[in-house]
Amino acid sequence: MNIIIPMAGMGKRMRPHTLTTPKPLIPIAGKPMVHRIVEDIANTTNQTIDEIAFIINPAFGEEAERNLVAVAEKFGAKGRIFYQESPLGTAHAILCAEPCLKGNIFIAFADTLFKAAFSIDTNKEAIIWTQKVEDPSAFGVVKMDEEGLITEFVEKPKEFVSDLAIIGVYYFRDGENLRDEMKYLLDNQIMSKGEYQLTDAMENMKNKGVKFYTGQVEEWLDCGNKDATLYTLERMLDIKKEHETMRHESAVVENSTIIQPCFIGADVCIRNAVVGPYASLETGCIIENSLVSYSIVGAHSAVKNSIIKNSLLGNHVDCRSKPDELSLGDYSFKL
Repeated sequence: MNIIIPMAGMGKRMRPHTLTTPKPLIPIAGKPMVHRIVEDIANTTNQTIDEIAFIINPAFGEEAERNLVAVAEKFGAKGRIFYQESPLGTAHAILCAEPCLKGNIFIAFADTLFKAAFSIDTNKEAIIWTQKVEDPSAFGVVKMDEEGLITEFVEKPKEFVSDLAIIGVYYFRDGENLRDEMKYLLDNQIMSKGEYQLTDAMENMKNKGVKFYTGQVEEWLDCGNKDATLYTLERMLDIKKEHETMRHESAVVENSTIIQPCFIGADVCIRNAVVGPYASLETGCIIENSLVSYSIVGAHSAVKNSIIKNSLLGNHVDCRSKPDELSLGDYSFKL
């Protein structure tokens, strides 16, 4: 099986953090978002993952590319980097990884984290994972028949047709078939709302007899902005605390209280502080004489004589702040 992860967006709603770190590489409880996506996919199948294709913007840089390849290698897969230089839609993005569109493929857009207890039924031709939403007008949605087969794909409907939103997670048994349908869209300049849409390719496949099934996730988590990312941190800590080590053995905690759940990374030093609940401290953080809760503190950052809550601090931040909710990019200084 190959995994395709489109992630070329520049994450403008997550600035200033995405000025230096691509959004999918922002850590959630010790692991980059994209690592958690691949991990969740790997848990759904007993198939070998051969290749993981990351579709990125060329501006991400060589360090980000090395980190992505390293994520793939942790799962025994070959990491491959492809570029999408212009935001021309979901079908265009996926087709950028054309050499990997073969055999069984799993597609997951990189701002989608999910909680689900399912296994991929590789006997099915295609599976689209969905979740019910209150306002479907902002999403692609599906209509189903009584047998659970998808009868229609609708991209961001202005009038109500369904509340089953496509969350950006897909399985296709025949990657070559999907590839050919997307190439047909591009070759014939068939666009919806100015972009080449995956839903149009799937509609064509359905009309030619491909059977699309739905799967529903228990929870769909978004990392589109600071507050959404911090809520995702809360849910990840609750979900993963029984299965992952949340405190590295090299962490030093002196005269301090840890209110679980928290993630405390390697070489973190906590002195005279209260940390938690729902705090994530990345590698090399220093927390002194402070209260930190419901926050992510990036690698090698220092929080001293501060009270921070509902905050997202980047790497190498020096924070000495009055009680506040903060969003500080890398190498920031806050008095």
